[in-house]
Amino acid sequence: MAYHFVFWAPYGVETGAGILHRLLPLLDMFFMISGFFITTRYRERVTDLRSYGAFMRGRAARLLPLHYMTTGFFVLVALAAWSVGAKNYPWLHDFQALPYHLLLLHGLGLTDGLALNYPSWSISAEFFSYALFPLILLTLRLGGLRGLLVGIAIWITLLEVASAYGWFPSGHWMTADAMGAYRALADFMIGAAASIVVERRFVDLRRHWPGLVLTALAVGAMLVGFQYYVVMPLMILSLVLTALAETANPQSTARLAPLMPVTRVAFGIYLIHPVMEVLFLEGLWYHWLKNTGVVPFYLFWLLPMMATVAVALLSARYVEPLCAKWIQPRKPARASVHPGLISV
Repeated sequence: MAYHFVFWAPYGVETGAGILHRLLPLLDMFFMISGFFITTRYRERVTDLRSYGAFMRGRAARLLPLHYMTTGFFVLVALAAWSVGAKNYPWLHDFQALPYHLLLLHGLGLTDGLALNYPSWSISAEFFSYALFPLILLTLRLGGLRGLLVGIAIWITLLEVASAYGWFPSGHWMTADAMGAYRALADFMIGAAASIVVERRFVDLRRHWPGLVLTALAVGAMLVGFQYYVVMPLMILSLVLTALAETANPQSTARLAPLMPVTRVAFGIYLIHPVMEVLFLEGLWYHWLKNTGVVPFYLFWLLPMMATVAVALLSARYVEPLCAKWIQPRKPARASVHPGLISV
């Protein structure tokens, strides 16, 4: 959020964006964590087409309502830009990309760059990983952890070769966005492997400090400017060590409970912040407050940040559950038989 907002600043853009850009590998951690939790929760539950369909409906109910709502907002913005003949707004590009956004294909390299709600490429990437989740499970059942590690190595090798041949517009698969589904699949598979490692507890770790140290080293490596080949192993180790400590003693993180309402809506914050960017930074700041000197930018930008969190909390509480019911209606509860009816 801060990375995207800082581009509206009247000064300090290059410095701020440069520092925050170095933290973008944290997005890979998001996909790894997703692979970890999905594998932990669904490895024994997705066993056939029916259970796989239930899994996909559940993920759709969780992720799609907010994706379609934020996409709809940017469709309205594009329509407004088209209606007034805005020359500096890529409304035609947005309209051309819309079908791919609706079909969740916009993270596969089928569009000419990012469009509409630009961070939503990660939703397309997530569903690409979900679609291939049965292959991950099949690999685990036939080849175990070793088989999955071989699969990860093969996939990353293919991505490296594709990068060497210039297939990714960003220059390398580890920085891909409009083609980010392929990057996300590698991260997702790594997270799945981490889930198995933690389950088997090759190391009986019960304290959090090793994971925290590795996390600090990973972030430090990002800020210093180390390449992904250094940062990624540190992030993987931090994920595994943290999960080992957490699963050994779940109550060890009880003190973090007050933060849970906000951490639960991290996905919402990620998708909603571009909407707040348009409303507050482009609409309010750029077209009005910027030239008045009434408020400094780095004080004002706290407003769209707080608004983003507030809207994400409200959406998660009231809007998204209602929309999710249309995608995945609750199963009716089985009627309990009153004991007295047995003798009737």
